[in-house]
Amino acid sequence: MRVKQLIQIGLLAVMFAWCTGKTEGKLRGSAHDFSGDTWNPSGEICLPCHTPHGGDLSVTDAPLWNHTVTQATFQLYQSSTMQATDLGQPSGRSKLCLSCHDGTVALDSFGDTVGSRYIGAEGNIGTDLRNDHPISFTYNDALAVADRGLYPPSSRASGLGSTIQRDMLFNNKMECSSCHDVHNEAGIDDLLRKSNAGSALCLTCHDK
Repeated sequence: MRVKQLIQIGLLAVMFAWCTGKTEGKLRGSAHDFSGDTWNPSGEICLPCHTPHGGDLSVTDAPLWNHTVTQATFQLYQSSTMQATDLGQPSGRSKLCLSCHDGTVALDSFGDTVGSRYIGAEGNIGTDLRNDHPISFTYNDALAVADRGLYPPSSRASGLGSTIQRDMLFNNKMECSSCHDVHNEAGIDDLLRKSNAGSALCLTCHDK
């Protein structure tokens, strides 16, 4: 059997586990449960983002991606105190999140459908990210030293089982999913990875 076929079978197995295992249980009733929405007539809970057949294999940050990816250009966070040098346009997992939340791509633009139902005002971040937490930048120990207000991610415990670097960064970058879990594994409001009571989530990384 060819390597490509083995990879596809592996991805299908992951998809099946996501959609029939504990992730589905946490998704049901959450803000990302679209199974009862009129714009998703299939009633499938995974289909607006993933598909077992015909997924976009060019998207490497999520298996068998099924949703149209945003092509918007974003206004970025700027601060004289920010030490990260590689802050650019959203990429990776964050770009996938913004493919609904920037308001330029319809929620029902998945599969072969060009949708017409857009996200509501509450979830619409828009393309102006100047007042939002910066994303898609490298967060490493060197940045922590330069910033003097961040913990070193390679050694600082995340509270999620290991270090910030292992549990919350993706290719060593801060992304939307560093703080939010689209699959609602923790079952916390706003799809947070961990509780922010007493600013606990913020203080995981910020030494204040």
